[in-house]
Amino acid sequence: MTSTNFPPAAPEFSTTRAIVVVLWVCAFWFSVLALHLTPAVFAILITYGSTSRLARHLKTWRPSLRHTEGIALLFVLSVLGLGFGTALEYVVESSKSTAGLPALLERLSQVLDQLRLALPAALSAHLPASIDAVRATATTWLQNHAGQLQTWGGHTIRGVGYVLAGAVVGGLLSIQLPATKSEHTDKPLPRLIRQRFDELIESFTHIVFAQFKISTVNTLATAILLLGVLPALGTPIPLAGTLVGITFVAGLIPIVGNLVSNSIIVAIAISQSLTMATLALVWLVLIHKVEYFLNAHIIGSRIRSKAWELLLIMLVMEALFGLAGLVTAPVLYAQIKNTLYAQGWLD
Repeated sequence: MTSTNFPPAAPEFSTTRAIVVVLWVCAFWFSVLALHLTPAVFAILITYGSTSRLARHLKTWRPSLRHTEGIALLFVLSVLGLGFGTALEYVVESSKSTAGLPALLERLSQVLDQLRLALPAALSAHLPASIDAVRATATTWLQNHAGQLQTWGGHTIRGVGYVLAGAVVGGLLSIQLPATKSEHTDKPLPRLIRQRFDELIESFTHIVFAQFKISTVNTLATAILLLGVLPALGTPIPLAGTLVGITFVAGLIPIVGNLVSNSIIVAIAISQSLTMATLALVWLVLIHKVEYFLNAHIIGSRIRSKAWELLLIMLVMEALFGLAGLVTAPVLYAQIKNTLYAQGWLD
């Protein structure tokens, strides 16, 4: 009498569990995006994730140190407050100065004038005739969209409030949430919620800190070009400091951010000379190639994904939810892939 070996039922349970978890992740993020709570959720995750990571380092460095979460939270809030205050001060000062963002817009307008002269008539006819035309068009647009701009202003104020509220919630979580992981929780529902929360924090911190490293490297390389190489060659580029700041902020958005900052830098360089534009373009292309491998090493090793995968999910999320979807896409994708790896769906 021969016996039949039946396959175990565990893979079916794992498949069902993976589908449920992926649907839960998508439902969570789609709800956040639909309710426009992305700033609040990101503030919660940044505050909690940074505080928890710093507290762990403090405990490793000084095991006898007490109140590590409180010390870490105070440091994180101080850094965030300093960064926010510095950015606000820069925006206010640049609005009064000729060396900030207004000068950048003025330079871009001059680039349009030069392009109008260089391009064929059929193409240049679609460009503004002068800087005054640009200003007139902008003024007309502002007048026609005054109500929409007022709504945007309200959304901006609301977004700042969401960020502050999220920072408070993240700080309270870092102090009051037990440090034990989900597997050490007895009750099923708290264990499930904590497990999902731990996965979210892990995916978020992997993406954010990895992208921060990439943006820092890209900004340093760009600063070498704008503040070192070009001035040494006797061809300094205008608004170099502003462009370096834009490079860092834009670089926090994977893939797309660097395309934006690089386009602005090349456009400014074109207004100076073709040689400067060519040098800037070659340098930025080399930086982009280095960053591509860096991106694959840092982010790809964390969530084991290719650049085209991230770009595709970012395009879809941007089409569905706009800028908030674009920023959220890497975190959503990282959390989904980590879940699929954990359940054995991916090798």
